[in-house]
Amino acid sequence: MNQKPNPAPATNPSNRVFAGLSPSPQSHFQLCFYGAVSRVIEQVTISLGSLPAVFEQWSFLEGYYQELEWRNLCGLNQSWWVAALQDWETNCAMHLPLRALREAYALEPEAVLMLMSIGLIEEDARFGLLYDSLQISNAQHRPSLGLIESWWRDVFPNSSSREMLRQLINTGLVQVTNPDAPRLERTVSVPNALWDALRGELALGEHLQYRAPENLECFTDLILPQNLEQQLLQVPSLIQSGQIEVLIVRGAKHSGRATLLRAIAHELGQGTLEVKLPANHEAWRSVGALATALNALAILRLELNPGEQTELPNIGGHGIIGVTLGKHGGLNLKQASLTFKLEPPNPTERQLHWQYAFKKLQLETPELPQITERFRLGRALISQVATLARSQAALEGRQKVKTHDVRQALQSFNRASLEPLASLIPASGGWERLAANPQTLEELRALERRCRHRERLRDVLGAALEHQVNAGVRALLSGPSGTGKTLAAKLLAHQLGMDLYRLDLSSVINKYIGETEKNLERALSAAEELDVILLIDEGDSLLTNRTNVSNANDRYANLETNYLLQRLENFEGILLITTNASDRIDNAFQRRMDVVIEFRTPDTNERLEIWRLHLPEQHAVPEQHLETIAIRCPISGGQIRNAALHASLLALEQNSLLNADQLEAAVRLEYRKAGQVCPLPPRV
Repeated sequence: MNQKPNPAPATNPSNRVFAGLSPSPQSHFQLCFYGAVSRVIEQVTISLGSLPAVFEQWSFLEGYYQELEWRNLCGLNQSWWVAALQDWETNCAMHLPLRALREAYALEPEAVLMLMSIGLIEEDARFGLLYDSLQISNAQHRPSLGLIESWWRDVFPNSSSREMLRQLINTGLVQVTNPDAPRLERTVSVPNALWDALRGELALGEHLQYRAPENLECFTDLILPQNLEQQLLQVPSLIQSGQIEVLIVRGAKHSGRATLLRAIAHELGQGTLEVKLPANHEAWRSVGALATALNALAILRLELNPGEQTELPNIGGHGIIGVTLGKHGGLNLKQASLTFKLEPPNPTERQLHWQYAFKKLQLETPELPQITERFRLGRALISQVATLARSQAALEGRQKVKTHDVRQALQSFNRASLEPLASLIPASGGWERLAANPQTLEELRALERRCRHRERLRDVLGAALEHQVNAGVRALLSGPSGTGKTLAAKLLAHQLGMDLYRLDLSSVINKYIGETEKNLERALSAAEELDVILLIDEGDSLLTNRTNVSNANDRYANLETNYLLQRLENFEGILLITTNASDRIDNAFQRRMDVVIEFRTPDTNERLEIWRLHLPEQHAVPEQHLETIAIRCPISGGQIRNAALHASLLALEQNSLLNADQLEAAVRLEYRKAGQVCPLPPRV
């Protein structure tokens, strides 16, 4: 107010002494602040006997009193304040946080002023000294329950101050800072984020993220299956009629779960408050109040493990709660709920997502069909990867994005999600680098075809099969050590243009109950969502036969096996498992494998081919001598690789071409390592 308002009788708030304040959350907050200060001055005056005594001890209160006096607001009781505030509110159509809280929690109007009196210290630290002097315990700069109850005891017409204070605490509008103290000595405060929201400001912690309505996606921005689009159009009316209290969206990470809920909030004219908190976190108590103050849809981001169930936190407030969930776990709900399941986009939808992402970034990509076919990503991840791919192209001075730019961009996401549990294995070369028998090579090429067409295979199957097949490919590569199983996995990844990650079993297997399953779930889910090949080397340590239960260890080992059986059946990525002890693998795992390929110790011709592949192009080993080694030494491909490395090292040290003596020395070393006698005759 720039001018002093006209005097108004205390009994007639309709004169609208607040009319000079512009209608805004900040103005409403200021008026409620004045009302709380007026009450504090009145109660302190009763305590000390006179205003001069109050001002002598608390000079800062005299400044507030003079401001109230200048505005003709001195000596007015709480009934007048409540009536005048409500009169001012009727002329303000915009969202007022304090009014929204009062209506959402069915609070008496006086409770808003009580709430403000608790938070006065957030605006002026000098109130902390005032509280401290009026309370029994020392060094309490926040008001106690006893002090607040005494100040507001005669105000509430329909309840006691104690009941109203309890309601403020139960709804999360107020929090107790020392719950172990005697009840009347417990101090209370308003959560920081909530107080800032009441002031019309925004200062949230790392676990909370607010988006304004104008920054949210619309229904028209979403690319969804037609049947899901039609269902979503009905959701706002169901919410407004009160038929839905909880809206659940299930799907993988980066599938667009939160985006769908944001579009619903936009349709309702609300913002969103996204919450990532542990289920037992104290901050849950104030989430509903904060969402109400911000006029936002609270979106709870929950990630549950297989078999896990949790209670939905009771956050209260207005409107509905949105929940994002993965494929696993469940909620114990008492509220009316509606669940949507977001499947990964099919190739047609995926191409539209890539087109939309590149168009938004003003990019051209002549390889759009290849990118669409190659990268099976979720809706939200496509947008993020496209942004990073632009940077990859810019590094090479190009405006057009190519397939390898997208692959490089995706690897940055892989590192963050997968590298704690798996490591990237470089892959290069074609099948010609693998010296195996024709049958094994043909089975590997068949595996490659299965991987290439895994997404479209279901479209050409009969009715009996189409619902039994998903986009996952599970392959078991079995055979003795050193027969080329890991090399085959690398070549397959190169042929498909995909990244290969090897699961680190030492990081996955945990002695604590349930932790192994959680780690496996993280790795398998990340491999699905990021569209990489996951390799489990020596997988027999995980896929062991179930045993008769004789103790607790047997029971929990069987639980791990049962979890893996179920998870592999639902897996929608590409999983390769190698083993040199297939007899130790549970038969149920073998039945769930789409492809089983046997690798055997190479025969003479295969060994000769492996030697040729591993020796340098320029060497001094006679072909006849190489054939003799291949015939006489039935070693595995892995041993041949090691021998070739050692022989090359000897040649490097002697500064010569690799010769027969060096090669024989390396072969003999491999036999000594294996504890066997080398069949080669001693050289003269």
